[in-house]
Formats: sequence, C-alpha cells, structure tokens
Amino acid sequence: MRNALNGFYRLAGALSALQLTAIMVMVVLQVLGRVLDRLLVWVGADALGLNIPGLAELAAFLLLGATFFGLAYTFWQGGHIRVTLLLQRLPVSVQRYFDMAMVLVAIAITAFAAWYSAWLAYDSYDFGDLSIGMVPVPLWIPQLGMVLGLVWLLIALLDAFVSLVTGRLQTIPTEDPQE
Repeated sequence: MRNALNGFYRLAGALSALQLTAIMVMVVLQVLGRVLDRLLVWVGADALGLNIPGLAELAAFLLLGATFFGLAYTFWQGGHIRVTLLLQRLPVSVQRYFDMAMVLVAIAITAFAAWYSAWLAYDSYDFGDLSIGMVPVPLWIPQLGMVLGLVWLLIALLDAFVSLVTGRLQTIPTEDPQE
C-alpha cells in the first residue's frame, strides 16, 4: 500500500511538472513565432502571423492545474511551509500530537475546499459556462484540475494522519535542515 501511495504522489508531481512544461513550450513557441515574424518583416517579407490565440488564458489554466496537482506531491516531500517556532521547543512526544491536530485542521480545510470546488465545477458544467477569452474553454475543465488536486492533497493528509496515529511517523517531515 505504501508503494502505491508513493507512486500516487509521484504521479501528481509528474502531472504538475507536465503542465509547467506545456506552459514553457507554449511560451517558447510564441516567442519564436514573434521573432520569426520580425525577421521576415526586417528582410522585407510578409509576416506569417505566428501567434497562439488565448495563450495567456491557456497558460493560466495550466498553471492552476500545476499548482493544485503539485500540492500532494509537495506535502509528501515535506516542502510545504510550516511555522515550527513553537513545534521545535516541544518534546517529540508532544510534537506528534500537535502534528495530529494540525493535520486534522488541514484535512477539514482541504475537504471543505474540495467539496465546494466540486460543486463549482459541477455548476459550471451544468450551466455550460465558458471562459471569456479568445479561445472559449468550458470552465469545468480547469476547475476539475483544481478538484482533483485538492482530493489528491486530502488523500495525502489522511495518509499522514493515519501514519501519525499508528506511529509510522513521529512528526510531519519537513525540508528544513535545522529540524
């Protein structure tokens, strides 16, 4: 089960990285198209008009997906920012209970956000909402990425809570080298 969950979190990170790569490719193609158009005009030829319509909007949707898909992976890697000023001064046995309480709060907030994000995506689908850019995109598609990312994070938080309760984790891992 542990290997399956670790693979699940890696998949979330890979999807996030894939979306960031897609943004980079679109921006590079847009820049190269503009450079080629300028060069053609400079040598006296007609510009080809190499332009990706709605690039900013599509990049924003991909960034939304990359952000939310990256949440579970980042949590699993211990990369989320934690204020450990108080936690560092507590005994290790108390730290575990403090972490359990904080993970429960995070579970409640994430479950709330996932639930209402799912309703938002459903409403967008039900009403046929489209984005208002050059390329009309059904809004439920990028919103679904947000929902999936939040559910992925919720699974990671539940996994961490169970690991804390069963003693497999003594505290939530963090990348802070001082801890």
